[in-house]
Amino acid sequence: MEKGQQIFGIRAIIEAIQSGTEIDKVFIQKDSHGELMRELLKVLKEHNINYAQVPVEKLNRLGNRNHQGAIATVSPISFQDLDELIVSLSEAGKTPLFLVLDGVSDARNFGAIIRTAECTGVHGIIISKQGSAPVNGDTVKTSAGAVFNVPICKVDHIKDAVFHLQASGIKTVAATEKTHTDLYEVDLKEPVAIIMGSEDKGVNPSVLKVVDEKAKLPMFGTISSLNVSVACGAFLYEAIRQRS
Repeated sequence: MEKGQQIFGIRAIIEAIQSGTEIDKVFIQKDSHGELMRELLKVLKEHNINYAQVPVEKLNRLGNRNHQGAIATVSPISFQDLDELIVSLSEAGKTPLFLVLDGVSDARNFGAIIRTAECTGVHGIIISKQGSAPVNGDTVKTSAGAVFNVPICKVDHIKDAVFHLQASGIKTVAATEKTHTDLYEVDLKEPVAIIMGSEDKGVNPSVLKVVDEKAKLPMFGTISSLNVSVACGAFLYEAIRQRS
């Protein structure tokens, strides 16, 4: 099965999951019932696959009216294990530069961020299995193909990923306006993971409580925030400036 395509129908999706196909997200018709649908929901939960219950009109717009109440998107990439990636970087003697996306849900923003991450030599991008932007055609196009060059790790919870990074000797720095520390005061030369929040809410407060440092970009205009992909670029290029 080609990556990036869609799978239509409940039974087809169940069989794809059980055969090991890398499913990015499943859309299920809202208020849909039946034994087969219950089986699908069970399989999705067992494999921790992101799904959303949507109106039938949404399913129809996805391109095939013979969907039987469920459509799955096949990821165009294979996701990597975070622990294995950290170990491989250590063995290669590299100073890790990770990017953690806490709730970035727009596919185009996600693609733009991946493109910048690839250009700045980011070693890995960490996203949550739930609530993150899908890796779809828009992501691939906006990233200019960079999505195939940067390792992407899916985790159950961003907060747990932060703890794991810290335990691995990687400093965590959250981008937030809720601090007096400018980005340019933070040491980014050491192993570091930069955490960027969602477009509307920023980094989750529970994550902010456990990070090592917080940093903000100085703002001089009347608008109080930047687009997340632009802010991400500013943070990453400051890391490159310090490391050069």
